[in-house]
Amino acid sequence: MFKQMLQDLLLTYGPSGREDAIAACIERYAAPYADDIRRDALGNLIVHRAGKSGKRVMLSAHMDQIGLVVVDIDENGFLRIAPVGGVSPAIAAARQVVFANGVRGVTGWETKSKTAATAAMPELFVDIGASDRESAEAHVNVGDMCVFAGDFIDMGDRVACAAMDNRIACAVLLEVLRRMQTDHEVYAVFTVQEEVGLRGAAPAAYAIEPDLNINLDTTLTGDTPECGKLNMMLGKGAAIKAMDSSVIVPAAVRRFLTDVAEKHHIAYQHEVLRAGGTDTGAIQRVRDGVLAGCISIPTRYIHTPVETIALSDAENAVRLVCAALEEEALPVAPGTKPVV
Repeated sequence: MFKQMLQDLLLTYGPSGREDAIAACIERYAAPYADDIRRDALGNLIVHRAGKSGKRVMLSAHMDQIGLVVVDIDENGFLRIAPVGGVSPAIAAARQVVFANGVRGVTGWETKSKTAATAAMPELFVDIGASDRESAEAHVNVGDMCVFAGDFIDMGDRVACAAMDNRIACAVLLEVLRRMQTDHEVYAVFTVQEEVGLRGAAPAAYAIEPDLNINLDTTLTGDTPECGKLNMMLGKGAAIKAMDSSVIVPAAVRRFLTDVAEKHHIAYQHEVLRAGGTDTGAIQRVRDGVLAGCISIPTRYIHTPVETIALSDAENAVRLVCAALEEEALPVAPGTKPVV
């Protein structure tokens, strides 16, 4: 059932700022396990579960995906595009794309670039089969967004698809909602616009005022041929973040998560990224500061149509979050006594 849910999430349209369809899909899965569900002004989907401990935990995962936005339509019906999030021109060329209304097209590039690998983003365009501007505008307008058309590739424990960043973390969070047993008040927040600057998470955290945030996201790996040296690998467990360019995780939070993993014999890895960031960094800076940590699912080929994960790592992430929620004592800021 987890694999089918993941596939549903992966194949649902939802680039940054256009998350309505993916939010509706997630809400259908979350509804049986929620006391109430709402969306805020930015579009974050907030799933609330009441508790009696007096402590409030925010779990978060961004639901938006990278995409392309139409910036112009020429007289021959070709759509000029710009990136929405971190889209590489070399990856974006010669791909199948789909718009919110179901219109499909393919990406091409100007012939002055000898290959797709050398094309710059302004040289790329989308071909939806239109012969002129008028026929193109009957289907697509400037400001419309498309995403890489997904193709779910099932390799057993390992699966690949576009939008794995961050729909795998959304699936993990939904599975946590199904399994968790905790006395804490829990807010599961599926955030918007992470890929364009961590925009959704901070307003949600400001409203919730959590005692602890556990963010869920993907992370790079160092286990493919001749790649850069990184500690994270597929199949070795969920990754507990220490640092990336957006956040240094407080020692108390990192220690809390590693202690829980070891106590319950849950496979985990240590994560440090040289660059990149997650909603953790935005949440950490809300109000007078939020204790925030991050559990990551190692992912190969991030920001491509074939992002690849190990389902066993996702299962370990589910187990780790559920076990953390069972702990009575949560991490506290330096110099503060634990509240139990």
